[in-house]
Amino acid sequence: MTLPTSHVSTSVPAAGDGPVSLTTLLDAIASGGVEAQLVGANTTVSGMTVDSREVQPGNLFVCKGAGFTPAFLTSAVERGATAYLCSSDNALLPQLEAAAPDVPHLVAADVRRAMALVAPAVYHHPERALSIVGITGTKGKSTVAYMLQSILQAAGDTPSILGSIDTDDGIERFESHNTTPEAPELWRHLRNTVRAGRHHLIMEVSSQGLKYDRVLGVPLSIGVFLNIGRDHISSVEHPTFEDYFASKLRIFEQCATAVVNLESDHVDEVLAAAQHAERIVTVSSQGCSNATFAAENAHSTGVSLVFDVVDRLDPAAPVTHHISLGMAGLFNVGNALAAIACARLMGVGYDAIARGLAHVRVPGRMEIVATPDKHVIAIVDYAHNELSFETLFSSVKHEYPNRRIIALFGAPGGKAQERREALPRVAGKYADLIIYTEEDPAHERVEDICAELASHTPVGVAHQIICDREEAVRFALKTAKEGDGDAAVLLLAKGDETRQHRGDSYPEITSDLALAQELLKS
Repeated sequence: MTLPTSHVSTSVPAAGDGPVSLTTLLDAIASGGVEAQLVGANTTVSGMTVDSREVQPGNLFVCKGAGFTPAFLTSAVERGATAYLCSSDNALLPQLEAAAPDVPHLVAADVRRAMALVAPAVYHHPERALSIVGITGTKGKSTVAYMLQSILQAAGDTPSILGSIDTDDGIERFESHNTTPEAPELWRHLRNTVRAGRHHLIMEVSSQGLKYDRVLGVPLSIGVFLNIGRDHISSVEHPTFEDYFASKLRIFEQCATAVVNLESDHVDEVLAAAQHAERIVTVSSQGCSNATFAAENAHSTGVSLVFDVVDRLDPAAPVTHHISLGMAGLFNVGNALAAIACARLMGVGYDAIARGLAHVRVPGRMEIVATPDKHVIAIVDYAHNELSFETLFSSVKHEYPNRRIIALFGAPGGKAQERREALPRVAGKYADLIIYTEEDPAHERVEDICAELASHTPVGVAHQIICDREEAVRFALKTAKEGDGDAAVLLLAKGDETRQHRGDSYPEITSDLALAQELLKS
């Protein structure tokens, strides 16, 4: 099946790799309303990056970042960068020019915005040959992305996917470090998608990506808004919830069709912002009669979900289809509806939708591993913020009643400070035992993060600190196996990840999923 590529110009050739002049990039910056000037010769560049370690000959190097030093520029030039982009407000500008004498450069009043404005030109506007779906929300982005990917694959298409779990653009494939990459990397993935002969790209869109112009200029055929809750509130991310929410709502400024979950908090504000789009489509997992797509008769089998979807895309001729979803967690009905809505808007029929959802696997999302006798069930999930914790724990309590709940999680270093109070508070309402452990500590001490989490544990809730994550997982599963009564062990936040962010490095680790499979199935 060949899917339609809405909002795609079929006359546009595949994105190339030819050089682009600095004056062309200067025009692109000016067209975006940013003051800039060219210093030096009007040379050409091919490709661009913000990481001096990734510079290829001919690249444009972008000088930005809180920890940036002139030595990075020197290294970039040594690796073959032919020009650089920097800020006119940068106190380092004289040092940059001394570090790279006679190297042409663009000096912009807003280097972050300028970076996003030149990237499409550097990569020859690959967006013109693509249909792009962007998904935002406090929770569920990855799940919806993988559901939609599975549906499109069932329809015979191979979309690219960019998100917090994996990056796959048809040429590059790797475990992701950021939900939404910086503009140069993002546009390289768009270019690679076109070069790989693909027509569709599914991307998670983070609040940071929207606030800091990482996705500036990316036209979304469909923009999905799943939900909003408190997260990423810190001095280095969003100073307030209002800032976080406003950043999320910016997705509607660049999408043709908006898909909105009617069960989201602050839905009236979400729908008001969605008026920016040409069209609004709504979904409801609670059977709302006003929703374009609504779920009815949803129930769990313990390892899967079944429900009926009422499709009112043509309000004059609504239809109902039965769906079997190959994963647990009743909250995933809403995620499935969002994926179904996107698929239908892309012209996919229900045969492919049903096949795709029946066999969907989201790495590290509601992955269930159990002992042969079902005495212990381990649930591996990426849940990592207050909203996802409340949704997951309440669902587990409902779907697996009378089981002891053992929860294992940590908090990341250097961001999302509110989680350290919120996560113990939410988990404490449901868990019989909480184990605090490592979760991407970056430049903080794991011991300090765990101690802070432990200090917010509700009175009377048993808890332990085991900083080594593998040791902590082994302890949690051993405790569950040796305890009286059945147990559910929730291994949270890291999912199927095989790397841990420590300092400036990402050393390999054994994933929570691999450990659960080793310890429970053997």
